[in-house]
Amino acid sequence: MNTVLITGTSSGYGRETARHFHERGWNVIATMRRPRPGVFPESDRLRVIELDVTRPESIAAALEAAGPVDALVNNAGIPSMGVFEGISMAHVREVFETNTFGVMATTRAVLPQFRERGSGVVVNVTSSVVLGHMPLTAVYKASKTAVEGFTSSLALELAPFGVRAKTVEPGACLTTNFGARLTNDVPLEEQVPAPYAAFAKKAMDDFAGQDAFTKESDVAETVWRAVHDTTGQLRFPAGPDAVRLDQAK
Repeated sequence: MNTVLITGTSSGYGRETARHFHERGWNVIATMRRPRPGVFPESDRLRVIELDVTRPESIAAALEAAGPVDALVNNAGIPSMGVFEGISMAHVREVFETNTFGVMATTRAVLPQFRERGSGVVVNVTSSVVLGHMPLTAVYKASKTAVEGFTSSLALELAPFGVRAKTVEPGACLTTNFGARLTNDVPLEEQVPAPYAAFAKKAMDDFAGQDAFTKESDVAETVWRAVHDTTGQLRFPAGPDAVRLDQAK
């Protein structure tokens, strides 16, 4: 029976992806920075493990507790929205520590077992911001574009060993806690200097007025498809808005 380890499963895409794999018979290692009861139903095929992707010792402990895995889904991430001039460099570093360096560190930790076994797949969840020109996402897009570049080169390095690497690019989802997390620490208006206010308002209005959005299930189904893909496809847009952006490139 196959086993998948998924990061960032406390809510949103990660939680839905863990449920999706579990419902289809996989063993699931659902990791989260702060484990809490009640996120998933009790099952002998699903374990919740603590994992903070910004701490090497946490990554090592989680992988030791998980045992052998067949797929790694790097889903953990933090949002960022605002005008770049109004965003502190401390926040920029925080975003990259989780969204970029955390992905690299977790991937690096799992690669030896994949390479030695001659099988395995890494799926890195990025964002549809990499597919189009989107304002107010300079830091977030930079962190996710870095993962896209990392994965494209990694896939070439791993191919001789029978190991695969993919990216899944979710569109905008209104039913996750992404927006709530954006304003938990620094309200959006505090990251928009006054000269940019009119520009930022129009950008947010345009975003809210779009006619297609992504559901958590779109992402879970696309991750499932990416894990099982053997055609050599590297990138997988997830959700109707992401697919539209990809086709418009």
